[in-house]
Amino acid sequence: MLTLIDLFAGAGGLTHGFRSAGFKPVYAVEVDKQAAATYRANFGDHIFVGRIEDVEVVPVRADVIVGGPPCQGFSALGKMSPTERHPELNGLWREYFWIVEQVGPTAFVIENVPEILKSKEFEGIKDTAVRLGYELAHGVLNAADFGVPQRRRRAFIVGLRNGVPSLPQPTGEAATVRDAIGDLPLTPDGVNWHIGRNPTPLSLERYKCIPPGGNRFDLIKKRPDLAPKCWLDKPSGSTDVFGRLEWDKPALTIRTEFFKPEKGRYLHPSADRPITHREAARLQTFPDDFIFIGSKVEVARQIGNAVPPRLAAAVARALKVQIDAQSDYRFGEGRLTCGKEAVGSR
Repeated sequence: MLTLIDLFAGAGGLTHGFRSAGFKPVYAVEVDKQAAATYRANFGDHIFVGRIEDVEVVPVRADVIVGGPPCQGFSALGKMSPTERHPELNGLWREYFWIVEQVGPTAFVIENVPEILKSKEFEGIKDTAVRLGYELAHGVLNAADFGVPQRRRRAFIVGLRNGVPSLPQPTGEAATVRDAIGDLPLTPDGVNWHIGRNPTPLSLERYKCIPPGGNRFDLIKKRPDLAPKCWLDKPSGSTDVFGRLEWDKPALTIRTEFFKPEKGRYLHPSADRPITHREAARLQTFPDDFIFIGSKVEVARQIGNAVPPRLAAAVARALKVQIDAQSDYRFGEGRLTCGKEAVGSR
């Protein structure tokens, strides 16, 4: 069985998808304590809780490393060794590659916002990956093309040794909001994170003015007396603010504050309320038996920050085919024989 390390793991969306595709998670790093607790509850005790910069030695080998390092601005690109640990200058993607070098996996996967592919950081990522012996494939995938009931566009960068990687092709499987949450009670029952809020009378009246597929502009047209002054003063802008989902279409991107309608298109398709945590988790393709640990705000952050497991599984299956096709590798003890023979430290 191919083994997996997840860096910047969060609640474990990437890990869940890769595990469902036949990978065995053996190590993870996550700085957020509650997200790490969620990861541990679902995947085991092999998680390092703390900053990735504080990882001294990676205690295991693995065939694949995945993660979504936050890309920050940095200076002196290309003037330092690709594996020197200078997070204050280089951004956390360099920490990611420090671990890649120590472990020597057959492949790695980086997930991030689409803008990364046009950034200075991406040039550094490409240069570093090539220096470490990887061929690259990169592009933007829409989760809705892989059976996720959500239009969520994310960049993926895949590195592979001894072969040319490729991203998965759309499966043609379509999923809608109805497919994901249509069987849940319209009135939240408080079970398994199907929890509601207690809206003010004003908020409730505002919700009632938004039709399926509508948004704040419908409120302004129907009941300008209910609209906040800032909306009236700015009659243009995002059409997703205070938006209502539609049953037979995918949701838009589920972010970390999905319980606040003023933050996006998060009103339930027919109930006058924002979506619940359980509904958001389903729109992200987390199964109902996935255990979330933390407060309402912390769990919402875990859900919104995650890679949809179903999208992660599509990436994992494509990568597994490419690794399995490398007949010159010998499997043994859950790992491939390529890579470094010793895990380094500082």
